[in-house]
Amino acid sequence: MIIDFHIHVGRSEMWHPWIFEWAVNNLREEDRALGPQKLLDAIAGSRETLERHLDACGVDYAVVLAEESPVTTGMTTNEYVRDFCRGSQRLIPFCNVNPHLDARPAQELERLVTREGFRGLKLYPTYQHFYPNDPALYPLYAVAQSLKIPVMAHTGSSVFRGAKLKYGDPLAFDDVAVDFPNLVIVMAHSGRGFWYDRAFFLSRLHENVYMEIAGLPPQRLLDYFPEFERNADKIIFGSDWPGMPYIRRNIEAFRQLPLQDSTKEKVLGGNAARVLGIRD
Repeated sequence: MIIDFHIHVGRSEMWHPWIFEWAVNNLREEDRALGPQKLLDAIAGSRETLERHLDACGVDYAVVLAEESPVTTGMTTNEYVRDFCRGSQRLIPFCNVNPHLDARPAQELERLVTREGFRGLKLYPTYQHFYPNDPALYPLYAVAQSLKIPVMAHTGSSVFRGAKLKYGDPLAFDDVAVDFPNLVIVMAHSGRGFWYDRAFFLSRLHENVYMEIAGLPPQRLLDYFPEFERNADKIIFGSDWPGMPYIRRNIEAFRQLPLQDSTKEKVLGGNAARVLGIRD
């Protein structure tokens, strides 16, 4: 079983132009002719087309992320993601609660999960400009813990206009993990760029803290994490599609790493299935 824990959807008009200016540099030559906006509209414009793309990549389940970051990236609303995933057994919707846009974040999260069917929360500290261990967010974490849903958060660097990297330090989640020991925390990008060592250590230290490797070149993983194999039970695969557009290529590159087969199975799907409560 393969689970992609990091998929973005939406129409091109939902995202700022500089997102596509960056994305074009990550496309193959044949895809640049079409352009990233048209690629996004062609594949992520509907559930059916995305699911066909996942089939072609060999992906069984995918976490689909809302993102309400009007300053830095754009607005893929919770309502859009809810409707996009409706009727699918393999697309797993994660909501976003932006503490600067929602006056009552904890109550909004409870509504999104209990009434709208979301199965996890994605936070964007670097894009929405807050520290994850701000006590004002603790009611949000309390609700997530009581509802037994995972909280995923962007950690590490970002190249997008308006992002503030100081908010991406994974160390902030040490406070959260200590104060909410039963809360499942997934560190997206594993502290990319600055803090690989911190993300690795935190996921080893805390029972319910995980690393997620979206946006990291598979061939560099053993450089970033020399003891990768020791943490086989706490690492989750994600693509960050369409920003990192080649899901199948990344899966195949990961499978070529000199790791045990059991480690590859855990990272590509087993660990995510446990976090999401999926039974094969």
